[in-house]
Amino acid sequence: MKPARDIERLIEIMAALRTPGTGCPWDLEQDFASIAPYTIEEAHEVADAIARGDLVDLKDELGDLLLQVVFHARMAQEQGSFAFADVVEAITTKLIRRHPHVFGDARDLTPAEVKALWGQIKAQEKADKARARAEAGLPEPLEAKGVLAGVPTTLPSLTRAWKLQAKASTVGFDWNDARLVLDKIREETAEIDEALAGGDKAAIQEEIGDLLFVIANLARHVDADPEACLIAANAKFERRFAGIEAALEREGREPGQASLEELEALWQQVKRAERATS
Repeated sequence: MKPARDIERLIEIMAALRTPGTGCPWDLEQDFASIAPYTIEEAHEVADAIARGDLVDLKDELGDLLLQVVFHARMAQEQGSFAFADVVEAITTKLIRRHPHVFGDARDLTPAEVKALWGQIKAQEKADKARARAEAGLPEPLEAKGVLAGVPTTLPSLTRAWKLQAKASTVGFDWNDARLVLDKIREETAEIDEALAGGDKAAIQEEIGDLLFVIANLARHVDADPEACLIAANAKFERRFAGIEAALEREGREPGQASLEELEALWQQVKRAERATS
């Protein structure tokens, strides 16, 4: 195999798809904004293949994700902004710059020293990027200022909450004990109870959002990824509900034909069986 030639062939195919008159009508009408949701979707499909331990799917999904990079790079090249080679050069340079303890003279560093050096390098990168934008006559992004800068708005909401809180903690705006976060969760559930009693839908939604935000903070305090926690909870629910369906199927019934009491009893039965086997 010749990886360099393989990537060149992919770039050539993308260029052909985007060639007016002979290319694909669908590909030709796309732009950065219309392709962005597909890019996010492909990243999630990569993560799903990893979670399932399916390396056959992972190979295909990584290819789909790579196609997204090539697609965006091709559109940028058409505008005279940059090409795929510039993307590769940028990440290559960044990796070398961010790892002087591997590629440079900063050897034998402790993990803490590596983390501190990483912060210094990223700060310098941020300054360099701001200078480059100014030289190009580009305005500074609105979100690029303040302690909470740099957290993409398109992240999954729980992950974004985690990152926002982590940034706030760098200036001391944080609880110093996970149990204090639990107290805040109790406070938020009480406020949801009040909102439910008032029947104000907007207030109920706001309080639920506050609760989810604090739960993400609790996950951060115990060094857990809130998104991963919810993914695991979703999988557990799917697995246990499938157990309910299987039990009812053996009786020739479907979930819609069972009472809530029966469904709850079966749920507890499946739950006990899982715990016994684990």
